[in-house]
Amino acid sequence: MAAHSLRFLTPTLPSHSLSPISVAAPPTLRYPLLRLPRLSASAHPHSSDLVPAPSVLSSDNGISGGSVAAAASAIDVDAVTEAELKENGFRSTRRTKLVCTIGPATCGAEQLEALAVGGMNVARINMCHGTHDWHRQVIRQVRRLNEEKGFAVAVMMDTEGSEIHMGDLGGFTSAKTEDGEVWTFSVRGFKAPLPERTVNVNYEGFAEDVKVGDELLVDGGMVRFEVIEKIGPDVRCKCTDPGLLLPRANLTFWREGSLVRERNAMLPTISSKDWLDIDFGIAEGVDFIAVSFVKSAEVINHLKSYIAARCRDREISLIAKIESVDSLKNLEEIVCASDGAMVARGDLGAQIPLEQVPSVQHRVVKICRQLNRPVIVASQLLESMIEYPTPTRAEVADVSEAVRQRADALMLSGESAMGQFPEKALSVLRSVSLRIERWWREEKRYEATELNDVASSFSDKISEEICNSAAKMANNLEVDALFVYTKTGHMASLLSRCRPDCPIFAFTTSTSVRRRLNLQWGLIPFRLSFSDDMESNLNRTFSLLKQRGMIRSGDLVIALSDMLQSIQVMNVP
Repeated sequence: MAAHSLRFLTPTLPSHSLSPISVAAPPTLRYPLLRLPRLSASAHPHSSDLVPAPSVLSSDNGISGGSVAAAASAIDVDAVTEAELKENGFRSTRRTKLVCTIGPATCGAEQLEALAVGGMNVARINMCHGTHDWHRQVIRQVRRLNEEKGFAVAVMMDTEGSEIHMGDLGGFTSAKTEDGEVWTFSVRGFKAPLPERTVNVNYEGFAEDVKVGDELLVDGGMVRFEVIEKIGPDVRCKCTDPGLLLPRANLTFWREGSLVRERNAMLPTISSKDWLDIDFGIAEGVDFIAVSFVKSAEVINHLKSYIAARCRDREISLIAKIESVDSLKNLEEIVCASDGAMVARGDLGAQIPLEQVPSVQHRVVKICRQLNRPVIVASQLLESMIEYPTPTRAEVADVSEAVRQRADALMLSGESAMGQFPEKALSVLRSVSLRIERWWREEKRYEATELNDVASSFSDKISEEICNSAAKMANNLEVDALFVYTKTGHMASLLSRCRPDCPIFAFTTSTSVRRRLNLQWGLIPFRLSFSDDMESNLNRTFSLLKQRGMIRSGDLVIALSDMLQSIQVMNVP
């Protein structure tokens, strides 16, 4: 196996000195900082001769059979990605990840499988709707799908938050409003069915805070009302912009062109209901928790400590939802404390002028990239496809811009949760993402953006420099793929941050790390048992991937490892 290798190791050094670099160090030297061996192809037989073919190419994904040795040599890969690689090659793979909100339209086993086949990387459950039993069933359906079909779909639980929102509309899935109609928004609890044109509000101070003449926005302005009268706990409002009211939609009110915060600003980020939902998510082993209406980094840090104390054997990543004025004031601190961010444009657009939403989206995406945090662009991407089978051209342009900004993921909300065409909506996201990504590569639009240093230690700095160099080499040499062997996912994340032209094959020993990596741009996560011996890992990987038709002899790859902090360039034998 012909290879060129650069290996960086970090022995313990005095703080005032650095060990000199050894060039062409012999293999017996334990701590060389740089090694450049030249291996002839004849020195190593074909990788398939080194590793016996396993009888079953599976492991803990639930497909039984085969010997212990075969299980140790097995590799888990997403079935759809495998098919794409076989049919179209490395450059065909989609880099932008897709998140689907699961609801009544997509909660069945067949619908979930259809979404997974269509490219869903993360299944989102919205705790604003449904019971714990319903969500538990969805989570277990997704897990079963992964085990039986070989997918790596992660589960994201989205908390409700403490902002003002409507109730459940008396059990109806929606309510249509007409221009000039008068509706009552009340904080009273109704035992009987809700009176006609009456909506419950969860915030007890609502009637006290609003004033006659205020403008009430539902779901970021999808429906608008003007406050015309206050009667005790009831607020009577006239519809000025008709539309569809949805259960538990967010409410904001404006006065003389400014958002009214009042005591609502003092509500806790995490409500008592949210804490119960978080306990549920921990018990069910979700991969991500998206925290609504984050106001400061303190909330994220507090929640991380809470989860760590109750979840010692695995990790749950926290996604901060950027959807309020408060979150924008403390944006960098919040993103730095979190494991990722979501640009929730619907609620955000209800708190800032609409014309500012695009620039805020761009700012959040850029900051997340600089701080090495995955970012999701969400809300109303294909809103018209809730009712219609094709999107508007403006929606396609909006999706294209998010892909062009190099966001890690795009998210469907109502389109997949309750829409009439969830699979078609997902197909649109997938096809637009593929086309814009291909255009970007064809035009050689390499970014001039300088990425800030994010390392907190000397060892992390080495990993960061290796990944930056590997991504540049991959573009300059036009390699077919980057291979990264990572136990924690950190080095794979650093590679993703660089946005190289080629796909990144991320090999990890953990199924949970594999699922979490499925949110990040350009990563194709595999589960594979490996050792600290890079040559052995590569031989086994080449053998397994060639047997499945996913790589071919002669393919050029760059391989990295976070165990040995190494980088190698080679052709597949």
